[in-house]
Amino acid sequence: MADYKTIGAPSHDTIYEKKSEFIGYISHAKTEADAQAFLASIRKKHYDARHACYAYIIKDEKIERQSDDGEPQKTAGMPILEVLRHSGLEDVIIVVVRYFGGTLLGTGGLVRAYTQAAQAAVASAEILSYSLCVDLSIEIDYPLYDKLMNICQNNGAKVMDTQYTDKVFVKVRMISGTQENLVNEIEILTKGRKPDVSEEIYDIF
Repeated sequence: MADYKTIGAPSHDTIYEKKSEFIGYISHAKTEADAQAFLASIRKKHYDARHACYAYIIKDEKIERQSDDGEPQKTAGMPILEVLRHSGLEDVIIVVVRYFGGTLLGTGGLVRAYTQAAQAAVASAEILSYSLCVDLSIEIDYPLYDKLMNICQNNGAKVMDTQYTDKVFVKVRMISGTQENLVNEIEILTKGRKPDVSEEIYDIF
């Protein structure tokens, strides 16, 4: 079972280091095109900023990118990427915009400031934790419905949909790899009618 963490709505936070302003923006990005579009929007918003350094991790495309955007090498993009890696977040971009405050920070000061701005961006976001799940589609006779609900609850299954016709059709969702006992109990309850099990999907669970 593999967990997957990302964020909800875009958010941001600001830190200051020797009068330099560092604004950390964070956004969900399902594709590299999404990440580049978000980066472009931040650059447009802060057209007068000296730097807009960034990093992103895109899960399905297996992409990690980072940029110092004119800062000394490895003082901005890599620290931002390390914050993302440490957080465990995927399908996420962080952009840190810097307004120079008149005092040079040195390489150590830059690494610290970009790290703290990225951490502040992460802390400002709503973290969404997804788990690998499966759906079970169950057909049951009305007299067995209450018993089915009991065994679903006891096995940690979440009811996603219920339809009432000549029989009851129920779809439940549970963590992938935990469904075997529920499948067996349903088969016993229905005297041999196995539920259909879907392919694995990611969902908040």
